[in-house]
Amino acid sequence: MNRREELKAAYKEMKTEAGVYQIRNTVNNKRLVVSTSNLRTIEGKKFQLNMGGHMNKVLQAEWTTYGEAAFEIETLEMLKKKEHGYFDEKEELKKLEEKWLNELQPFGEAGYNK
Repeated sequence: MNRREELKAAYKEMKTEAGVYQIRNTVNNKRLVVSTSNLRTIEGKKFQLNMGGHMNKVLQAEWTTYGEAAFEIETLEMLKKKEHGYFDEKEELKKLEEKWLNELQPFGEAGYNK
């Protein structure tokens, strides 16, 4: 097996981690709370923000104004998957996100969530 095939096989075997993360502005403490089925996509969100293409226009404007150094990206909680029985990952991830939205209330002046 050549190196490329080895890397493709290794990538396919990698397990994705689902969870909830926040992007927090350290200047004004506003935050965006988001769930994702793959926490590795966080780097892609940072890239979007650095390139000026994030969907959340208020967050994008402040990222552009204050710069990347003014923000922290942190995983709040990883989704614990059941080993046996029925498990609806999408539904459980939605519940986990709701838990953090209720706890942190990142709306209006306190955050970037709508």
